[in-house]
Amino acid sequence: MEKLKIATAQFENKSADKVYNLSVIENLAKEAAQAGSKVIAFHECSITGYTFARNLSKEQMLDLAELIPDGPSIIRLTEIAEKYDIAILAGLFEKDKEGNLFKAYVCVDKSGLVAKHRKLHPFINPHLSPGNSYTIFDLHGWKCGILICYDNNVIENVRATVLLGANIIFMPHVTMCTPSSRPGAGFVDPKLWLNRENDPTSLRLEFDGMKGREWLMKWLPSRAYDNGIYAVFSNPIGMDDDQLKNGCSMIIDPFGDIVAECRTFEDSLASTTLIPEKLKQAGGYRYTRARRPELYRNILGQEHQAELNVVWLNADNDK
Repeated sequence: MEKLKIATAQFENKSADKVYNLSVIENLAKEAAQAGSKVIAFHECSITGYTFARNLSKEQMLDLAELIPDGPSIIRLTEIAEKYDIAILAGLFEKDKEGNLFKAYVCVDKSGLVAKHRKLHPFINPHLSPGNSYTIFDLHGWKCGILICYDNNVIENVRATVLLGANIIFMPHVTMCTPSSRPGAGFVDPKLWLNRENDPTSLRLEFDGMKGREWLMKWLPSRAYDNGIYAVFSNPIGMDDDQLKNGCSMIIDPFGDIVAECRTFEDSLASTTLIPEKLKQAGGYRYTRARRPELYRNILGQEHQAELNVVWLNADNDK
């Protein structure tokens, strides 16, 4: 395993406009490759858009979704990856030949599809089915995993992915700046986004406060630290349908330190070089080796009925 330069990106996607979103993905992939990155990661549903899908019927979802790997978006991603010699991770809605729908995130390189993960805990549209397996794959000699947004909030998913061998977990999101039962949560007024050139300070205070980055810092670094892995977090910036998102795409090392982060209001990327030696130097490596599964095997394996309670989405549906 050798050092690996990778990038994480943020951009303002357009709902259902795959051509536009793929054009931005190409521009940022080109920029990353020219700066020496071998991998670039984009946010959840970066190809299709995300939040607008909460209002779509099954027929509309089937029109939006694609077969993987034979759909046009995967073909286009492969062309971009080949053109700039860079692996690309991006998200979209998937359908299978039986008409089932999934939230998918893919890794594509110049040879085609490398890996696909189906979100384990989807909620944005009632017609989505959950994925039922973890995803581990090789990328430039590193073992990688994928967990999409809410998947990372169920901490067992992160540890399971690590125990399957992951050194890097890609964590694509569309998150923050939505209401919740926790103190300080809430939407950010889209007027602040429209006025960002005249008053960037007010927008930054909202983005970095408890509605946004401060909440992220409560838990995201611990996923990397506790497990001794690199966490690659990607999140959109700007309007996603009627909701404003704050970006903060970042890479966190096995010590739980932020080593790269997008800190502008623009479509942008941040990159860093992953250091293999950190994987065994970090405390998380020692902690995972010190586990005693005989103590909690039967506890963690108890029967349980999964419940998804997304506060902002439920409130939206109650209107």
